Amino acid sequence: MSAPSSTLEEAGGPPPESRRDFLYLATGSIATVGAAAALWPLIDSMNPAAYVRAEASIEVDLEPIAVGQRITAKWHGKPIFIDHRPEAEIARAKADDHSPTLIDPATDASRVQREEWLVVIGICTHLGCIPLGQKPDDPRGPWGGWFCPCHGSIYDTAGRVRRGPAPLNLWLPPYEFLDNDRVRIG
Repeated sequence: MSAPSSTLEEAGGPPPESRRDFLYLATGSIATVGAAAALWPLIDSMNPAAYVRAEASIEVDLEPIAVGQRITAKWHGKPIFIDHRPEAEIARAKADDHSPTLIDPATDASRVQREEWLVVIGICTHLGCIPLGQKPDDPRGPWGGWFCPCHGSIYDTAGRVRRGPAPLNLWLPPYEFLDNDRVRIG
């Protein structure tokens, strides 16, 4: 008479692991990695070509912009604020270089390449709104720069945040002056 064999199944426990379960998991994992590897070239082909990224710059003619006038250009779908600053704005920005009310301290000279031209990305650094101040009748706040009406951030004439929830100054795009009348952004 042989002793009765007891297995986990008879005892009401989980079924024993088998090589078949391992093969199912291994095959599924390999199939997933293979599918991802096969799809990657398709997904990567949707990125712009290197020559397109290299040429992703704009040129702005500065000659028609009068002193005290602000214009908005588009670069990479973002508004670029270009301000032809009068002497009074430049002097006010320089006078506030070491003000204790600067949330993100920076000098006016560190934010411009030529003091009469301020070029900034016109997106509030708090939640990505577009501040007011490009039109002469827009509210500009007590520092004469830009005002974000969504949450009340106020920027000065150098694009530095002075009040509100915005943690950083308006960002500076990469740009260079080609000559006295043209600037390349990007």
